Amino acid sequence: MKTRFLNACLVITLLLISSITSFAQLTYCNPMDIGYRYNFEQMNEKISYRSGADPVIVNHKGEYYLFVTISGGYWHSKDLSNWKFITPDKWPFEDMCAPAALSINDTLFLFQSTFEQRPILYSVEPEKGKLQFYNRWLPRLPKDIGPWDPAIFHDDDTDRWFMYWGSSNVYPIFGAELDHKRRLTYAGPYQSMFWLDPWKHGWERFGPNHADLIKPFVEGAWMTKHNKKYYLQYGAPGTEYNVYATGTYVGKDPLGPWEYAPYNPISYKPGGFMNGAGHGNTFQDIYGNYWNTGTPWIGVNWGMERRLAMFPAGFDQDDQMYANTRFGDFPHYLPTKKWQNKDELFTGWMLLSYQKPVTASSTKDTLRASLVTDENPRTFWVAQHNQPGEWLTVDLQHESEVKAVQVNYTDYENNVYNSDSTVYTQFKILHSKDGKRWEVVTDLSSEPRRDRACAYVAFSKPVRTRYIRYEHIYTAGPHLAISDVRIFGNTPGKVPNTSIGLKVVRQKDQRNADIRWEKVPGAVGYNIRWGIAPDKLYQTYQVWSDQPSYLELRALNVDVNYFFAIEAFNETGVSTLSTILSIK
Repeated sequence: MKTRFLNACLVITLLLISSITSFAQLTYCNPMDIGYRYNFEQMNEKISYRSGADPVIVNHKGEYYLFVTISGGYWHSKDLSNWKFITPDKWPFEDMCAPAALSINDTLFLFQSTFEQRPILYSVEPEKGKLQFYNRWLPRLPKDIGPWDPAIFHDDDTDRWFMYWGSSNVYPIFGAELDHKRRLTYAGPYQSMFWLDPWKHGWERFGPNHADLIKPFVEGAWMTKHNKKYYLQYGAPGTEYNVYATGTYVGKDPLGPWEYAPYNPISYKPGGFMNGAGHGNTFQDIYGNYWNTGTPWIGVNWGMERRLAMFPAGFDQDDQMYANTRFGDFPHYLPTKKWQNKDELFTGWMLLSYQKPVTASSTKDTLRASLVTDENPRTFWVAQHNQPGEWLTVDLQHESEVKAVQVNYTDYENNVYNSDSTVYTQFKILHSKDGKRWEVVTDLSSEPRRDRACAYVAFSKPVRTRYIRYEHIYTAGPHLAISDVRIFGNTPGKVPNTSIGLKVVRQKDQRNADIRWEKVPGAVGYNIRWGIAPDKLYQTYQVWSDQPSYLELRALNVDVNYFFAIEAFNETGVSTLSTILSIK
């Protein structure tokens, strides 16, 4: 009996150590917490906003470099969590849109989107911002052809180089071989790779929820080679909508012929707080794990106001490519090894703040505090003054284990157009069990100054509490405006029951399906999941519990059979998956 008691104690101790270790592991939360730069393009219209789009993350010599549209430089990280901005010694006067980046051995190559002649740059010391000219002038292509939204690809097996590009609702994705012996100039004529086909591919249709008849845009080419197959990825149908996604064609040669992947899109996030997952890249971390980046849409101050996202990705046993956007804007662990299950990086920290009561120190006009818990980045609270001491308090309505907070700012009537040393973010997070006695959990004024439009703060240890307060210290500009204070953790209790009564009816137009389900008590939301096989439910559409239990899904491919299921979630956790339905 004594031995069994000691063994039990040992097991409990090991579990506690494992729990402490996993909590100490680095986490991140989309939208990515980087210093989004202020855009200068609308300065003449006096429209000020931070933005980031078209991300490319490159693993270069075991460290990471992030390149983003119109940022005046790039970011460097050793852990995919903490990103340091680097101002390079050479940069195009007009800045870079959707740059191509590639790491080969000790050299990092960089090339901007262009319709003119522009150089290819390279660096063997990108951490120091030192760039050099690799090719002074890549030859000019015919008018309107590009290369815009370029991607450079090196085939290790054949030592051949290629470029892919395209951003248009008139032209296709193009590709061309490059001649490395002539400093990566074109080795031959460019070729058409493929065109969009929205009449067969529902997700390629334009507009919110694919409901607009405007001809869609194809853009953001990227190439990944896996198991001797070439995956030429592309963004569609348009960056300014919730359904912006990434798809792929697959071939046996870098220039095709290409076969449309029936499981498209591979990265898709139309529901939840952060919408949109198109136009990014696919890369491997130092452990060999795949990741897919993308461009979520904000669109408050300008249609092209956007953020960045990063999702676990991979290839299954059948070489099907996917990006895991399930709970894609909830906290996830950053890996410390090669992960085995596509969901194992999800922390299980649930959203505690949805539609919870909020009070504020002050409110400007009708931009009320309750908007910070509606999970909508396009609504926001504005304080009467942008000064230290302004605050927001979220009442979780019962004690919970709070583990992280994300504060998302809005550039409301701002007048900042340059991300200089005056642009940074500072605040405190406090907690209270009774709403009277407060304790500081984190204080950003004690950290180096940097701007954090989507500030994500994971606590060093969980805090059991009821009230969470944001206390303002500093942001640049005339107004303090916050779209959402998102609070993550777990509330003691039971996970919701599995929703029953899921019904999916495919419309006469096979691109569409009508989905209905029964609501369950205590659910905060539901994940509609689908795919082309019962074990390939890689797609997710998140719906909140206070929304109708109906969804018209307009993202299906013609002549492809699908499987559907649903899961419910609350502040405690996630239900088991429902019975999987087969839909022809």
